[in-house]
Amino acid sequence: MEKPNASGSLIKQLLALVLAFGPGIFAIGYTIGTGSVTSMIVAGSTYGMQLLWVLLISCVFSGLLMYVYGKYALITGETALFAFKKHLKSGKLLAILIIVGISFGQWNSLMGILGISANIIYEIFLIYFPQLEGYKYETVLIVAILVIGVMYALLWVGKYNFFEKILVVFVTIMGLSFIVSLFMVYPLPVEVLQGLVPSIPQVEGGKMMVAAFVGTTMASATFLSRPLFIKGKGWTINNLMQQKKDSITAAILVFIISGSVMAVASGALFHQGQPVTKVLDMVNTLEPVAGKFALTLFFFGTLSAGLSSIFPCLLIAPILLADYQSGELDTNSVQFRIITAIACLFALIVPVFGANPIEMQILSQVFNVFVLPVVIIGIVLLINNKKIMKGYKTNILVNLGLLGAFFFSCVISYNGILALLDYF
Repeated sequence: MEKPNASGSLIKQLLALVLAFGPGIFAIGYTIGTGSVTSMIVAGSTYGMQLLWVLLISCVFSGLLMYVYGKYALITGETALFAFKKHLKSGKLLAILIIVGISFGQWNSLMGILGISANIIYEIFLIYFPQLEGYKYETVLIVAILVIGVMYALLWVGKYNFFEKILVVFVTIMGLSFIVSLFMVYPLPVEVLQGLVPSIPQVEGGKMMVAAFVGTTMASATFLSRPLFIKGKGWTINNLMQQKKDSITAAILVFIISGSVMAVASGALFHQGQPVTKVLDMVNTLEPVAGKFALTLFFFGTLSAGLSSIFPCLLIAPILLADYQSGELDTNSVQFRIITAIACLFALIVPVFGANPIEMQILSQVFNVFVLPVVIIGIVLLINNKKIMKGYKTNILVNLGLLGAFFFSCVISYNGILALLDYF
C-alpha cells in the first residue's frame, strides 16, 4: 500500500483554508489596491513609520464596522442602503448621495488602478523585450484595454462564488509577496513602536496623507457592500459567529499587508532620503537596496493589488444601486452589464490620455473620508432600533467603538478639508 503524499495533502489543506475565506476577501480587495499601496509607499519612504498609528486605528474601526454591518444583514435580512431608505428620516436622499459619492471615488480610483497595473505590466515586458522602450504609450494602452476587457468578460460569466475565488488568488499572491519582501527589507523595531504614537507630519502633504490613509483603509464601500456579499455567500443568522471571525480576520490581514508595504518602503528608502511619488519609481530606488528578487516580489504584489481591486471597483456602482432598489444583486441583469461597461470605459481615461494617475489616486482616497461619518451614524441608528433588530441588543462596547469611529471620521474629514484647501 502506498503512503499518502504528505506534502500534497498539506498543499490541499492550505488551498482549502484559503478558499474557505468568506466575504472578508472583498474587504481586502476594496481596501488594498494600487491606491492603497501607493499611499503606503509614499508614506513609508517620506515619513518612515510615523503614520502606522493611523493605519492601526483605521483597521480596528474598519473591522468593527464590517462586523456591525454584517450582523445587521444576518439578523434583519436587509442590506444597508435599502435599510437607510426604509427606516431613516430623509434616508432616500441620504442613500442617493452615498451612491453618488462612493461611486465617484471608486471610479476615480479605478482609472489610477488600471493605469498603474498596465504600467507595471509594461515594465515587466520591457525586461524581456527591450525593443518596446520607444512604444510605452501604445503598449500601456493595449495592455489596459486587454486587462479591462478580460475583467468585463469575467463579469458576464461569473457569480458571487466565482468572483470570490478570483479575488482569493490575487489577494493571496499580493499578501505573500509583500510579507516576504518585508523579511528582506525592514525598519528598526524602535521606529515601529514610535509609529504607534499619534502624530501628524508637519510638512507639506502631511495632512493629505493622513486623510488618504483613512480614506483607503476605512472605505465606506467595504461596509455598505458587505450585506450583499454576505447574502451572496448564502450566510444566515446561524453564521453570526463566522461573520464576526471573518470581519476580524479581514481587518487583521489589511493591517499586516498594508503595514508590510509601508515597512518595506521605510526600511529601504526613508533613511536614504529617497521619497517616492510614483509606484514605478521603486524600480530605480528599491533595487540597489533590496535586490532584484525583493523588487520582483514587491512589484508582483503591487500588480496583484491592482488586479484584486479592479473587480470590486467595477462592482461597486451596480452593487449600491441594487442595494438601494431591492437589496438583491443580479449579475445577469441588463442594468448590471451596462453600468459595469460604463465603468470599464471610465477606467481607460488615464491610459488613453497617458496621464500620471498617482496624484489623482491619493486625492480620490481623500474624498472617500467625507462620506464616512454618514455611513457610521446611519448604522448606529439602525442597530440600536430594537424593533428593527428583532430583540437583539447591541452591547455598550460596540456602541462606544462606533462612537469612537464616528468621532475619528469627523476629525479626519476636517483634516481632509484643510488638506484640500492647502492643495488647491
